[in-house]
Amino acid sequence: MSKVIPQLLLLFLFNTLGHAQTLTSVIVDSASMKPIPYVTVQLKNKGVITNEEGRFAFQLDPTIQPTDSLLISCIGYESVARPLSQFTEKQIILAAKAIDLNPVIVSNKNYTPEEILEIVEENISKNYNLGLAKKRVFLRETYSGQITKTDYQLKKSTIAAFNKQFIDSLISLAPSNNTTYYEALGDLYGGSDSEEQKLGLIKASELYDKSLEFDLEELEGKMNEILKKNIKTDSYFKIKSGLFGTKIDGDELFEKEVDSSDVSALNAKLEEEKKNKEDRKKSITRYKRNTMGNLYENLPVFEDTDYNVLFKPGRYELALEDFTYLGNAAVYVISFTPKRSEDFKGKLYINSDDFALIRMDFQNVKSLRDFSLLGISMNQYLTEGKIIFTKEENNEKYHLSYCDVREGTSVGFKRPIKIIEKNKNVRGRRKQNELFIKVDAAFRNISRHELVVFDETNITTAQYESFKEKHTVLPKYMPNYDPEFWKGHDIIEPNQAIKEFTSIGASDE
Repeated sequence: MSKVIPQLLLLFLFNTLGHAQTLTSVIVDSASMKPIPYVTVQLKNKGVITNEEGRFAFQLDPTIQPTDSLLISCIGYESVARPLSQFTEKQIILAAKAIDLNPVIVSNKNYTPEEILEIVEENISKNYNLGLAKKRVFLRETYSGQITKTDYQLKKSTIAAFNKQFIDSLISLAPSNNTTYYEALGDLYGGSDSEEQKLGLIKASELYDKSLEFDLEELEGKMNEILKKNIKTDSYFKIKSGLFGTKIDGDELFEKEVDSSDVSALNAKLEEEKKNKEDRKKSITRYKRNTMGNLYENLPVFEDTDYNVLFKPGRYELALEDFTYLGNAAVYVISFTPKRSEDFKGKLYINSDDFALIRMDFQNVKSLRDFSLLGISMNQYLTEGKIIFTKEENNEKYHLSYCDVREGTSVGFKRPIKIIEKNKNVRGRRKQNELFIKVDAAFRNISRHELVVFDETNITTAQYESFKEKHTVLPKYMPNYDPEFWKGHDIIEPNQAIKEFTSIGASDE
């Protein structure tokens, strides 16, 4: 009787209202009971992956039956394959797989790490689809910005309102910490070349707190109020920072208001706003396409990748660290560290049966970009992540299933800035006003790009060329996390920080 009730509940879940439902769960380690991240969950040749908290969500369309089998696999754990009707608990428990590799690997094939990587490279075209394909993809971008320093010295100001109190008020407009999440779902068409990708954008969202944005309108209002009282509209401005300078006409600082009785001017403004909206749709598609394409192009199975250990193993110290399992397949674990000038260290997980790279973890060993010139500095101090490939049961080749890249950058600005008002129509001295300030500021940004590929289908050149991008999607702004927004679509589950995200005093727009 105890088994019948959960099964009846599942049957009700799958068939209620005749539309897609969602199976959600968290996968944990049987010994520690801690969540297991990046577990592959497959159902009917369709796959999702758990997030860093071990959570996943699977969309169950009306064709799914309680008797269909759910396959769960992760490196180092026993795979689980059971009918959906048996998954009735809030947690799914995976047990570590006992390692007994003597009959599998310890044989007359005692490969060195170098020999293993040579075989991997030889089999890339056999193991991976390198040609044109259509991929259902989900991209999540996270940007966390922090102002770490805002020192300045006000050396001179001929406008009384431009004083220390005013500058402090401007600095207060900029939030010291801010995090933004962008998400997009679509179909990506193309091969290995990032410049030849096409994207059919389906849906997109933006999750951030508008009240924490640097309020340019408020800044412009404060500046204009002061400037209108103190400068002449026919003036021009010299902005200098050391040897560098530029010129701005005074009338560029004042936005001309549209006369509400001028119909032609109002229509022109409406047309401009409409064009800006259409341009934004195009730019959103272009940006998402380029971001996805760049992540895809940089996979370690492509020769021009930044993670070039498969193609240039001689530049790395290689070590056979371990043997483990992915399901019933034995996996080599090979660590790599640079001998000299290469940028990354990490681990490779290679299937001992077909010599396919199924996972790569990497982290930079030095700053990838580091320069300081004339008071401006930039240091890309962090680049790390993981790349996971998956092969469905009815597919002979692997495809990317998950890519996660995190980058950290710090920027410094330590320079003098002079703003000088000049006017050639005023008799006598052309210089009218001057503001001279020395700035010492620093910023830090952490970005994260997660790309999930749910399925991949080979396409012909004709199919690729016939697809045309349609620029119809604008991201939906969300001040607070909305669990209903992606309902009916497969995505990687949001982590707890996203689920708990709430704007301060903002309302939905």
